[in-house]
Amino acid sequence: MNNFDKVKDYLMELEYSITNEDAENEFLIVESEEDGIKNAMIGIADPIIIVEQYLFDLNNNQGDVALELLKKNRDIVHGAFVLDDDGKKVLFRDTLQIDTLDLEELEGTLTSLSLLLSEYTDELLGFAKN
Repeated sequence: MNNFDKVKDYLMELEYSITNEDAENEFLIVESEEDGIKNAMIGIADPIIIVEQYLFDLNNNQGDVALELLKKNRDIVHGAFVLDDDGKKVLFRDTLQIDTLDLEELEGTLTSLSLLLSEYTDELLGFAKN
């Protein structure tokens, strides 16, 4: 079984909806309405997989928001808040080793994202409005 099929099988077992997939470029877009996850990208870039979820745009002069996000990174079990290459979008991101990936590890990352979205909803909404 190749890495793409391995990850896809895990996602199906975890009952995530796969809304888009590209086996050639090895990425999947997934969601779980009950977990608050929408359009999360899972890309395979051997030797790792990358899990990213767009959260909100960071407006100009939001150093305080960036500082608060960095502080909250200490509380996140798997993954972290990151900025995109332009420094404009705030994402959740986690990377996992593909060779040793198992169902529980992928589930841990997705559960961490889900908990982050549910526990920090008010803060994230506040950051997005600023």
